[in-house]
Amino acid sequence: MSTENTENAVHTREWKKIKRKNTRQVHVRDVLVGGGAPITVQTMTNTLTKDAKATIEQIRLAEAAGADLVRVSCPDEDSTEALKEIVKAAKVPIISDIHFHYLRAIESAKAGAACLRINPGNIGSDERVKEVVKAAKDYDCAIRIGVNAGSLESDLLEKYGEPCPEAMVESALYHAKILEDYDFTNFKISVKASDVHMTVAAYRALSKACDYPLHLGITEAGGLRMGTVKSSIGLGLLLSEGIGDTLRVSLSAPIDEEVKVGFDILKSLNIRNRGVTIISCPTCARKNYDVISVGAQVEERLAHIITPMTISIIGCVVNGPGEALHSDIGITGGGKDNHQIYIDGKPDHRFHGGDKEIVEHLVELAEKKAAAINKKLQ
Repeated sequence: MSTENTENAVHTREWKKIKRKNTRQVHVRDVLVGGGAPITVQTMTNTLTKDAKATIEQIRLAEAAGADLVRVSCPDEDSTEALKEIVKAAKVPIISDIHFHYLRAIESAKAGAACLRINPGNIGSDERVKEVVKAAKDYDCAIRIGVNAGSLESDLLEKYGEPCPEAMVESALYHAKILEDYDFTNFKISVKASDVHMTVAAYRALSKACDYPLHLGITEAGGLRMGTVKSSIGLGLLLSEGIGDTLRVSLSAPIDEEVKVGFDILKSLNIRNRGVTIISCPTCARKNYDVISVGAQVEERLAHIITPMTISIIGCVVNGPGEALHSDIGITGGGKDNHQIYIDGKPDHRFHGGDKEIVEHLVELAEKKAAAINKKLQ
């Protein structure tokens, strides 16, 4: 490679880099959050937690999708009782979500929860928070201070007149001070709203005001399509500025979709790569095969691969060769089913076949590539 090309390559790598804010590190059992640890992806079950079997089945889906942490709601004693079985069955740390009764937090800590998510506006007096902190210390639990625009304390709503970033940050810092006063620092903070602008403004202000790790999310973001868009914009803005240590994409959709979208957001920013990234064109009259169908099938067929890999699926020779240069595997459509296959950015062989054959060939190449990569890493 020439000196000029080398410099251009270095320049390209530099502008891709995101400088993360250096935050304190907390531990959620064996998963580290903040302090330079990889940004973790979370989700939350929507089964009745007291139904341990159904909840464990959902956790298995989240684990298969790659979730680092899973949260379950514990609104009653039946739920915290079932939590014992759930924690034992789970392969990832379990976070107990507490909204109104502080005793549920204490019971969850005793049941083996790795983290307690408490909403300061709902849990009650400082004395109750103190008892929750004691349980967290006794049972090695982390805590997440979860501030939501929809459930702020009444005095803050009276002071500010309505939910706003300033009120959310004030609430978060007030409760962080309480935990610090009780000599507890193994906590993270979130300041979520369903409005993207309010959420981003709150996290930016909170990031400047403290060095605790931040849990990102747009709360009640919506269904799969709209929720993905809102979350991608809000979380993408913050992550690109180096803000955020763990995240959840809140969707009215299956929980494994939340995990997939979370990882896709991180992949798109080159922060954390897991699984196959498909690069495909929107297609036009120049296409030489059904790119949309082939891309969708390849993505579905390769969902089981967790090895980071990029596959470019381009319908013609206009952009295909350029995209293939930066791909592990690439295909550029050619006339009369005469397609160019690229491996590691270089032309490797021609492939003759229709859509069905293209799918099978790309899947075979990807599985072979993943096996080779994994073998090197062993």
